[in-house]
Amino acid sequence: LGSSAPEILLNVIDIFAREFFLEGLGPSTIVGSAAFNLLMIIAVCIVAIPDGQVRYIKEMAVYVCTASWSVFAYIWLIIILLVISPNVVEVWEGVVTFLFFPVLTWLPWVCDK
Repeated sequence: LGSSAPEILLNVIDIFAREFFLEGLGPSTIVGSAAFNLLMIIAVCIVAIPDGQVRYIKEMAVYVCTASWSVFAYIWLIIILLVISPNVVEVWEGVVTFLFFPVLTWLPWVCDK
């Protein structure tokens, strides 16, 4: 959230300025940036491992939980932006999407216990 805050704020301003119609910046800048950040972080982590060494995922349940939520987030965006209300962000969609965030942070925490 920290590195994406400027993009999120810019998109919120853009959505309000365009009366909730998706034009200009839209959610694709956030999705594209998030995907780029995710892929770059994975790439750097892989390249940073010295030759001959291996790293393992210790908390597989947490990893599976967060990976599943990542896939769900992209599917949810496709559903709300292309199927339910094409090219319009409705307030309820924003509220539901925002409410997913506490669930996303709580479930991995539960998986870690």
